[in-house]
Amino acid sequence: MKLKSNIATSESGFVFNPTSGDSYSANSVAAEIMLLLKENNSIREINQIMLSRYEVDSSHFEKDLDDFIAQLRDQNLLEL
Repeated sequence: MKLKSNIATSESGFVFNPTSGDSYSANSVAAEIMLLLKENNSIREINQIMLSRYEVDSSHFEKDLDDFIAQLRDQNLLEL
């Protein structure tokens, strides 16, 4: 799973979909996850990377990551 190549993102969390004209604002963790998706990391790899960077309960983070991926999918921002 990968963020579509035409989706523009910034380190500050700005996300722009040129196909639809929609723009979004993401927090720093979400922006980091989108960067990892752009780099073609798997969900499992992203989970491991983020758990190594942040002190967070793994099961709680996995649920949040799944929810975030679902939101990206719903907004048609991912290549499946």
